[in-house]
Amino acid sequence: MLNSMKLAVGVLLLSAVVTSSPARCQTATPSDESAIKQTALDYIEGWYEGDAVRMERALHPELAKRMVSPDSRGVSRLNQMSAMTLVQSTKAGGGTHIPKDQQQKDITILDRFNNAAVVKIVASGWVDYLEEVKFNGQWKIINVLWELKPQPTAPKSDK
Repeated sequence: MLNSMKLAVGVLLLSAVVTSSPARCQTATPSDESAIKQTALDYIEGWYEGDAVRMERALHPELAKRMVSPDSRGVSRLNQMSAMTLVQSTKAGGGTHIPKDQQQKDITILDRFNNAAVVKIVASGWVDYLEEVKFNGQWKIINVLWELKPQPTAPKSDK
């Protein structure tokens, strides 16, 4: 009987703690969702437009943009860019050579928890996975992992 009482009291105390403590998981507010998407747009549209100001606004200064690709021997190689390299490449023209009607920029927020978000951008010739962080009240891209899309092969001629 005494063990049953202890168990009941323990369960009641545990349920009181669980129901009275603030939730640890924060759902995205519409303003955060909008800001996360706007950061991704500043990044991809800044690239297409050669707008270094928009690109820089989207990036955390410690950004690392990485891609794994094979070298001439087929061995994996890590290619990386810093925020400054990406801003300078944007300023030098970025993706301005891509015609407007071919500038794909499909943005999907894959996940969000508190001050972290993961965003996928399907662009013209590549796919970016952005890690965004809310830093001093603003959403910034801190990491990008990207992959080139396969190049379409030309149809074979019967000749």
